[in-house]
Amino acid sequence: MDASPLDDRIALVTGATRGAGRTIARELAAAGAHVYCTGRSTRAHASDYDREETIEETAALITDAGGTATAIAVDHRDHEQVESLIERIESEQGRLDILVNDIGGEAYVDFDVPLWSFDWERGMKLFETGFMTHLITSHAALGLLSRTTGGLVVEVTDGTREYNAHQYRSTVFLDLTKTAVDRLAFTEGHDLEARGGTAVSVTPGWLRSEMMLDAFGVTEETWRTAAEANRGRADAVPPYDFVISETPMLLARGIAALAADPQRALWNTRSTSSFELAEHYGLYDVDGSRPDAWSFIAALGSSSADEVEVSDFR
Repeated sequence: MDASPLDDRIALVTGATRGAGRTIARELAAAGAHVYCTGRSTRAHASDYDREETIEETAALITDAGGTATAIAVDHRDHEQVESLIERIESEQGRLDILVNDIGGEAYVDFDVPLWSFDWERGMKLFETGFMTHLITSHAALGLLSRTTGGLVVEVTDGTREYNAHQYRSTVFLDLTKTAVDRLAFTEGHDLEARGGTAVSVTPGWLRSEMMLDAFGVTEETWRTAAEANRGRADAVPPYDFVISETPMLLARGIAALAADPQRALWNTRSTSSFELAEHYGLYDVDGSRPDAWSFIAALGSSSADEVEVSDFR
């Protein structure tokens, strides 16, 4: 394969501050794309996530590795800010080839809280951040993206279409947010098809992001031992399920491969996963594994932890 299969492609990755968004931006740039990295966390102003990562840091990681990136502070809940972003990309590049909507809103999730007890403002923050940012950005960007045949939109969500169809995702606001993102990709695919474009919904497995590691009080060096020690303990942190987790690299490698695939239109309107993309394109996570998280979690849901071997799903 060409070492720079995305040369001359222009990509926009929203939520590129950390986690999957940062790694996706880096992989697209490593494949040759000029990547616009957006988010709310900057060196001058932290977002309400109150994290240390910034979009400038993401862009610096790309340029230090020899890639090309532009960091722009954007609140994707604000349609005017997003329109200004797209106008700038159009002015500077004249095109947009790849859009990755990766803003998730996970900081506003309160698990296992019924609708009537969920704080309304917090719930709407989750919905607006995790879904409306995708809709607003696509509304502003797809006119530019659709001018060039072969454009790709990736809507990053949580859970495959098949899995979410039969599972309640803990709380109404989270469930609606993540299933709406998948449906958005399905509908965008129909609009883009006539113009030679592709839209796909992609989910990672259990993502071992910086925020998740911090939430569980583990590190990249200690997570596996901590999770394995909690086998059979329902309320343990981290839960045993975390043994099937993956780094953001598995998702990022899959999306970069999809973007470089001349046959990517075959994925149009589909829901897929980091595992399925990795299997299709012959990819692996940084440790050489290929975790099938959604199959593993489903198997645990129908069996006890002692009956399911994680090695069968890696």
